[in-house]
Amino acid sequence: MVFNTGAALLDAVVLAVVSKEKEGTYGYKITQDVRGVLDVSESTLYPVLRRLQKDDCLEVYDMAYAGRNRRYYKLTDRGAAQLELYKAEWKIYASNISGMFEGGI
Repeated sequence: MVFNTGAALLDAVVLAVVSKEKEGTYGYKITQDVRGVLDVSESTLYPVLRRLQKDDCLEVYDMAYAGRNRRYYKLTDRGAAQLELYKAEWKIYASNISGMFEGGI
């Protein structure tokens, strides 16, 4: 993709991916889902997950899987509220950009 992915957009996409799984989802699956829509590396996403956890948007827990621990991320109430804000802002942003591309101001 030729457009840069800013931190806010990346946060929004990660929150959207995590929100799809009520009981949470694990890092590798989040990475794969995000990479389905954005060209980002794992090394980019794990700091995003840590930042969202620090900001109380995600809670983290470990669960045994195939003889080892797997870290799961789950949306908090604050994370759900932040995601709704991102969705509302995205609608305005996308509408403005589309209007500009289609000849409007």
